[in-house]
Amino acid sequence: MSFQTVRESNLRTVLRTVREHAPCSRAAVAAATGLNKTTVSSLVSDLMTRGLVRETGETSQRRVGRPGVLLAPDERSVAAIGLEVNVDFLSVVAVDLLHRELVHRHVPLDARSAGARACAHRIADTLREVTEAPELRERTVVGVSVAVPGLIDAPSGTVRRAPNLGWREVPLRELLLSGLAGSALAGATVLVDNDANLGAMAEYRFGPLAGLPDLVYVTGEVGIGAGVLVGGELLRGAGGFAGEIGHLELDADGPECSCGRRGCLEALAGIGAILRAALPDLVPGRPLSGAEVAELVAVAVDRASAGEPTAVAALERAGTWLGRGVATLVNVVNPGAVVLGGYFVPMARWLVPRCREAARAGSFAPEAGGCRVEPSDLGMSAASRGGAAVMIHGLESGTLPLPQP
Repeated sequence: MSFQTVRESNLRTVLRTVREHAPCSRAAVAAATGLNKTTVSSLVSDLMTRGLVRETGETSQRRVGRPGVLLAPDERSVAAIGLEVNVDFLSVVAVDLLHRELVHRHVPLDARSAGARACAHRIADTLREVTEAPELRERTVVGVSVAVPGLIDAPSGTVRRAPNLGWREVPLRELLLSGLAGSALAGATVLVDNDANLGAMAEYRFGPLAGLPDLVYVTGEVGIGAGVLVGGELLRGAGGFAGEIGHLELDADGPECSCGRRGCLEALAGIGAILRAALPDLVPGRPLSGAEVAELVAVAVDRASAGEPTAVAALERAGTWLGRGVATLVNVVNPGAVVLGGYFVPMARWLVPRCREAARAGSFAPEAGGCRVEPSDLGMSAASRGGAAVMIHGLESGTLPLPQP
């Protein structure tokens, strides 16, 4: 192993230690890492020139010797961007080194009608525009994460299949790298991943159950997917395609799904299915736009709140189907919690009780193996926030290069 490789590893170790223990002194970092004080001082100086660590101006209260100057992550110099592609919108979040939100944008986009290449151009344009925001203009963007609802080959950034977008074999990362050439993001790392995976990372880092190592995040937008964390790490499977809970076949005689099969969970309890059952007098016989979905979800919730039988029955029935899907997760990976996101959140009053009941009934382990079912509180930006967090984490884990001095 070369000297440079060892030093890079030690830089990441010191950065991680400062993040975990801030504010802390160089002596405290040395004690926590096992590195000698001279080495730590050199590494801290390097991290300061890279804009990753700063001195707080405060000192430790040491009883013997000169007080140590306290260190903290430098939240002023770098940023990471997470972007989510959905059927009818882009959600963009930029965060600093402390995961604090710097920019949040919601961009209407009919991604399904636009097609993959036009959508890739719009994503690149949106990313360029975000980097010109005053909050990011003076910062180095270390990485960009793009969340897509579908099967993703993460190493190559290829979208293998995204039924709700109508995409197949789209080299999205390649298209974005080409679209960002010559911009401020030309040297940034670009990651493409599944939206549920990144939503799970957001819950793990920011949600009310943050830190729970065995957790599943279930998307509740046009499609249904699941990001599965086991021991704090994403469960990807042999091909990277784990978590497609929306395409569990639960009813052979059920409605046709966007994937072409019948009776999938998504066809039974996806937002489109819920709205068609809850609002038969309002939902047209065509795919809904994002604005229409948001409006109709509000109407369905209003009707259910007023006790309208059709709406209540539709939401409760969807909760039961979701619970059967959750029971499958419990039987296979036994998570500590399943978090329902997206449009499932405003419907949680009716979905969650039936979901919990069906999960308990369908699980082999008693009481659903101790699995909780809870609504998310991260809103519609969970995947983009999770993507940005993954980029920041990459500085410590080694999946992202450290910014140059």
